[in-house]
Amino acid sequence: MRFDELDLEEAVLDGLDAMNFLETTPVQELTIPVILEGKDIIACAQTGTGKTAAYVLPVINELSKGLHPANAINAIIMAPTRELAQQIDQQIEGFTYPRTSVVAYQTGHCRSVASILLRPG
Repeated sequence: MRFDELDLEEAVLDGLDAMNFLETTPVQELTIPVILEGKDIIACAQTGTGKTAAYVLPVINELSKGLHPANAINAIIMAPTRELAQQIDQQIEGFTYPRTSVVAYQTGHCRSVASILLRPG
């Protein structure tokens, strides 16, 4: 399936095009439409199959509609490690540049929790 067959905003499709993402992976094809309908999912897939884009693109799509406070944090994505948070941060920056401000930070003592905060740029 092609990304332009999904119900994604033009700004999101532009970001995908800029990153040369044309075709969905199987996990993206199965999950993005469900998430866009506002439903919850649980998905398992191997490394490198596009899981990050599968959940990040619907979040970016919702933010692209502009129906959120411009001076607030509009999404928080939590990752179990700093390395994963950095990978997610890089993907979000690529999909949204220059429209979204992304802040990645790590906190915690016993457990490492990394969070990514999204707000309009």
